[in-house]
Amino acid sequence: MKLSLLRHAKSSRDDPELDDFDRPLASRGLRDAPEMGKRLAAHGVHPALIVTSPARRASQTARLIALEIAYPAGNLRNDDRIYMASVRDLIKLVHASDDKLPHIMLVGHNPGFTDLANRLTNGEIDNIPTCGYVEIDFEQARWKQIGEGSGRLVHFNFPKNRGSSSFVPPPFRNPE
Repeated sequence: MKLSLLRHAKSSRDDPELDDFDRPLASRGLRDAPEMGKRLAAHGVHPALIVTSPARRASQTARLIALEIAYPAGNLRNDDRIYMASVRDLIKLVHASDDKLPHIMLVGHNPGFTDLANRLTNGEIDNIPTCGYVEIDFEQARWKQIGEGSGRLVHFNFPKNRGSSSFVPPPFRNPE
């Protein structure tokens, strides 16, 4: 089984009246998300399901990534539990996933995503930057069986890693 975590791309803070949930992507985010999508496509990332936070910046990121990896935008699934989620909330969401889906991608937010990646892999990622991608492999056959330290961190990439379209091997420290 494989779990991908994609943090939303850079969001705009131009309108101070706008609620956090409604913040759109900034111009940098609109540039970075398609670029990361191209990198994911080149790496062969094809999740069976993409589940996104319904926050505007996350759903925009999910749509831009889906376009680049040839994932049908109509199949994107919103899940309110991802917005402002703790590690515990995210693990519950993953545990409830259909075991017939071998690869799930979640699109959402920090600090939950960085904390989840570290919890599942006993990793030491300081921060998943905006539009950062983490891929975790599991030997378990059922989503309910995954837990602390049961995953292996196999890929980590982010927009500022522009020197190469290849993924950064372990160890993963201070990307931003």
